[in-house]
Amino acid sequence: MSLYSTLEEAIEAAREEFLASQPDIAEDDASVSQFALQKYVMQDGDIMWQAEFFAEEDGQGECLPISSGEAAQAVFDGDYDEVELRQEWQAENTLHEWDEGEFQLEPPRDLEEGEAAAQEWEDDNSPSDNLS
Repeated sequence: MSLYSTLEEAIEAAREEFLASQPDIAEDDASVSQFALQKYVMQDGDIMWQAEFFAEEDGQGECLPISSGEAAQAVFDGDYDEVELRQEWQAENTLHEWDEGEFQLEPPRDLEEGEAAAQEWEDDNSPSDNLS
């Protein structure tokens, strides 16, 4: 799993990975049918992103499908608005790091550390956090 500090880096890495997986197809002829994305909140509060492109709409990966068809192809081609993508992201789908390399939708609150981490992550839904 490769995580990136900016959405732009995550999309570019996913694009490069997709092209590498399709060596017989020229870059200009590449056709994607699905774009998937995942947002992570690390223990230190940093926001990280992971993105994936799939040739088929039923592609299975680590990220949640965000767009398909022409919309997915537009993101692949670099024709997207990053602010719009961030606004479309549903906060309840954000994964939070609980232990190194282990992520959950919400931190467990049954331990003192979990409660402290949960309080730090509650800011994740504010508009300013969505711009990170």
